[in-house]
Amino acid sequence: MSSTSDAAARRRATVALKESLRDLRNQLALLNHQVSAHLALKDVDLDCLELIARHGPLSPSALARRAGLHPATMTGILDRLQKGGWIVRERDPEAADRRAVAVRAVRGRNTELFRLYAGMNSAMDELCADYSEEELALIAGFLRRATSAGHTATGELANG
Repeated sequence: MSSTSDAAARRRATVALKESLRDLRNQLALLNHQVSAHLALKDVDLDCLELIARHGPLSPSALARRAGLHPATMTGILDRLQKGGWIVRERDPEAADRRAVAVRAVRGRNTELFRLYAGMNSAMDELCADYSEEELALIAGFLRRATSAGHTATGELANG
């Protein structure tokens, strides 16, 4: 094979990978939309709940930064999540300002989320069983790097 055909084959493979990532993003968005609907939440509420569960407790402003949302928007999201029993707002004992609050997920509600994601989690377990540990590490590394690239691109768009 010539280097020209090697380069063309690599471009095709790269394009196919990017298309697959877009397809995955779309499918996960559809799944999350269905989960949100079952829980009577908005998609953005579910996104914020995930951030709180993974990185919390968080201050509302820290959550807004992580979610890329305006702090005023965050107030409504947190109100809906608290009303639904998904989160609690507590005084932040580490903050200098005694009025500061931290938001944390209510652990007892995780069962409901796990049930709704059970089909996808089972499918992912079956899919991963077809790969060696080394292959899974390679895929996980690629996805972490792709996530980092997305984070960088998002920051660049947000800042100018």
